[in-house]
Amino acid sequence: MTAIDPTAHLSAEQIEELGRELDAIRDEVLADRGEKDAAYIRKVISAQRKLELFSRGVLLFSIFPPAWLLGTAGLSVAKIMDNMEIGHNVLHGQWDWMRDPKIHSTTWEWDHVSPSDQWKHSHNELHHTYTNVIGKDNDLGYGIMRVDEDQRWHPFHLGQPLWNFINACFFEYGIAAYDLELGKNLHKRRRKDPEFRARAKAVGRKIRKQVLKDYVIHPLLSGPSFLTTLAATFTANLVRNIWSHSVIMCGHFPEGVQVFERRSIKDETRGQWYLRQMMGSANISGGRAMHFMTGNLSHQIEHHLFPDLPSNRYAEVAVKVRALFEKYELEYVTGPLPKQVFSAWHKVFRLSLPNKKPKVKTPDREQELVAA
Repeated sequence: MTAIDPTAHLSAEQIEELGRELDAIRDEVLADRGEKDAAYIRKVISAQRKLELFSRGVLLFSIFPPAWLLGTAGLSVAKIMDNMEIGHNVLHGQWDWMRDPKIHSTTWEWDHVSPSDQWKHSHNELHHTYTNVIGKDNDLGYGIMRVDEDQRWHPFHLGQPLWNFINACFFEYGIAAYDLELGKNLHKRRRKDPEFRARAKAVGRKIRKQVLKDYVIHPLLSGPSFLTTLAATFTANLVRNIWSHSVIMCGHFPEGVQVFERRSIKDETRGQWYLRQMMGSANISGGRAMHFMTGNLSHQIEHHLFPDLPSNRYAEVAVKVRALFEKYELEYVTGPLPKQVFSAWHKVFRLSLPNKKPKVKTPDREQELVAA
């Protein structure tokens, strides 16, 4: 939370007018959805499945280095496509309007150890509702990091660059743990809760399914290439995890992105919710390939404003949204991937250290900021 509120110059009337203008942008896209959009997602799903099948076929001969490199690269891209542009966006309900039972948020399951229904609760319902609200949105720091100078520092935070790196390498497992809310459910009494036990068993089943597919069945099918296929699959999962972690970090953690106190969202209006999404998100600049490989989360600001709009429409929406930032004199945080990654990691390191000049806090505010 910055000492100077970057939205302080806006009146209540201006904020609500901003909300109405954003509603109009959303309504325009909703009214314009059609066969072109449907054809896009079907084409992407088809391409992803063909790429994965081709890559796994090549890996049958992964004992030969050229086949290992080609198969591993292809499988890495296929897994990124499945998680980012397809799974994430389908599970947001962006394509539910097509009424296709095979491409619907209620039926889709992805190549991920986190069951889709649990992810939808923690991500769609919690993260997108309470974006960057300390103590409410654990997606901000994955529940393991200090994310603001006003949070009380503990020696444990010295290790947060290491925790963040480990989380990046095994990101899908970190997401599964986050979905289970392990931080508050590890208490012996809570571990016995029937609902938590049922959710934990569901995660366990999904992990077993993923491990069996990636590290047993496909390597066995490779015969003499068992070990090299095993290594290739592990590498592809590692690449996918680090990539998706980097995209998410760039979307909510770079310098310039705002975080919020829980009390700030009391009686929040539609316009204020929109404004919080604008100030609590950041974009990644780049070309069409960059946007595609991030699942269009390079347009994180637009995604948080309109999480249910088809991802292929974010680029056109971004032009109108950026114009509103300029109109209302707000900072549109964006930059190329290297810059955003550096900014996010710099913040991770900076907040791992105690403040040089701790701020004076009221008892109520101190209690509120301890949360994350």
